Amino acid sequence: MIGPRRSPGWWHQLDVTVRDLPLGLLLLAGSFLPALHGKGTQVGDLPTRPFDALTIAVLGLECLPLAGRRRWPALSLALVSAGFAVDQLRGYHSVAGTALPLALISAGAHLERHRRAGALVLSAAYLPLAVALYRLGSGGETVSGFVTFYLALVLAWGVGAWLRSTRAAEAERRRRVAEDTRAAERTRIARELHDVVTHHVTAMVVQAEAARYLTGAPERLDRTLTAVSDTGRRAISDLRHLLDLLDPDHGTATGGGRTPPAGRLLTLVEQTRRAGQPVEFTEEGTPSPSAGSADLVAYRVVQEALTNALKYAHGSRTSVRVRHGGKEITVEVGTDGPGSATASPGGSGRGLAGLRERVAVLGGEFSAGPADDGRFVVRARIPAGSPA
Repeated sequence: MIGPRRSPGWWHQLDVTVRDLPLGLLLLAGSFLPALHGKGTQVGDLPTRPFDALTIAVLGLECLPLAGRRRWPALSLALVSAGFAVDQLRGYHSVAGTALPLALISAGAHLERHRRAGALVLSAAYLPLAVALYRLGSGGETVSGFVTFYLALVLAWGVGAWLRSTRAAEAERRRRVAEDTRAAERTRIARELHDVVTHHVTAMVVQAEAARYLTGAPERLDRTLTAVSDTGRRAISDLRHLLDLLDPDHGTATGGGRTPPAGRLLTLVEQTRRAGQPVEFTEEGTPSPSAGSADLVAYRVVQEALTNALKYAHGSRTSVRVRHGGKEITVEVGTDGPGSATASPGGSGRGLAGLRERVAVLGGEFSAGPADDGRFVVRARIPAGSPA
């Protein structure tokens, strides 16, 4: 099957004046066709006269400046207007007169500076032309005819101005979309860094604080310091993984998956236990390869909930239950004690609030707060299969 034709790339690489020149040449050539003689733009009541030696210069002045209608819109319009005036005063009435509305549209669309001044100058120049044509035509053209032609020229300028405003609005829309995209990406990166760094650093701080009281038990001290080292290495590994995901060339062959490998939840729980938090872990079902981003979000929910447990209810019993279903993943993390539904004082606010947004993006449900039994419970229902 043959696909849609595309414009040759070499054409768009040419200078804009070269690409605009064929239109002027086409009008110039059409003006010399015998069948079109006397059928061009006409204002006033002058009789059509045959071409003479001056015709080529006048029609060239009228058509060829269209090559600069986008590069030099003011100059192009001035030259075309001068050629049009001579065309009408000489009575050629050629097809080249069509160049005037085209130049007006281009000037309205591409003129950047002195737009009002340009419109006023052209309007002022039209008046003596209309008077001269009226006298040379012995009054055959009525005043309403001159006004109608002037309004047609104003309409051409207005069309160009509308194109300009539309182009500016589209550029502004694209700029805002780009800014929103960058802001969303920065927010996503900040959340990833928050999830990775906060959990590991919190665990290391808790383990280091515990090591301070184990100087009289060398074996336990050694195990605690080993746990701190392991946690630090895992933090470095997770940060490297995150930085790899920010590399545009990363994962081009494998799709750049962001889902944590199998068994990471258990590793996360073990790390929290070594930090001194008693955690009961239950996982039902098997993670589905087609779960998409749901696995990553579930992992982040457990990670943030355990981080909060370490920070606000250290040493309290914590339970983690994860169930992998065919259509969704449910997570419930409960901690004895009050916990915290918000970020710590002076914190970034990217904790549970960020998780709520993540789950909502996938169309799930998220809640965090005290339960009837006094425990602090984090719950999430995450639809599986979304690549978002």
